[in-house]
Amino acid sequence: MKGVHFLVTLALLALATSLASAYDPSPLQDFCVAINNTDSAVFVNGKFCKDPAIVTANDFLFSGLNVPGNTENKLGTDATNVNVDTLPGLNTQGLALSRVDYAPYGVNPPHTHPRATEILLVVEGTLYAGFVTSDPSKLFAKVLNKGDVFVFPMGLVHFQMNIGKTNALAFASFNSQNPGVSTIANAVFGSTPPINPDVLIKAFQLDKNVVDYLQKQF
Repeated sequence: MKGVHFLVTLALLALATSLASAYDPSPLQDFCVAINNTDSAVFVNGKFCKDPAIVTANDFLFSGLNVPGNTENKLGTDATNVNVDTLPGLNTQGLALSRVDYAPYGVNPPHTHPRATEILLVVEGTLYAGFVTSDPSKLFAKVLNKGDVFVFPMGLVHFQMNIGKTNALAFASFNSQNPGVSTIANAVFGSTPPINPDVLIKAFQLDKNVVDYLQKQF
């Protein structure tokens, strides 16, 4: 009888393990609407695979991260991204990389990566960096110097600012081949079509003229 109980328990554990393992893969894009007609299919969750017989070493190579980005813009920052779109060999590997250049006082503005955790390594300069938790919002921020590493949890709003008088450089890695990015100001004030100003006036407790001005900036 004890043997029967043991076998039943073992069977239940095996079933529970198989159910726990049978989860959907994390999405690699914002949405993927189901379609039965494959002739009209555009995206899959990831990329179609190249025939292994014609794969070359170049499919796993990206060159250029030694080249500084152009920071002559309003924000004073520039990111060079290495993801599945720029390095096909990353497909299904679950990681991506970015080089981020900062002019003096340049800002990588508040943004989120909906599909990835980010880890940032400061190579040159001094950055003020942080993230804000989900409600109730709490800020975690530090001044980062050369050699410091900081983690931004998946999906949380985060930012960096070069607080030094010289250029700064950092490298960021992500646990997704397509982390995605949503810059808060662009999303709120620069969406297409624009969000109804009445929503923004109420949400941010701003005057209509201020909302109109902000929407024109993005």
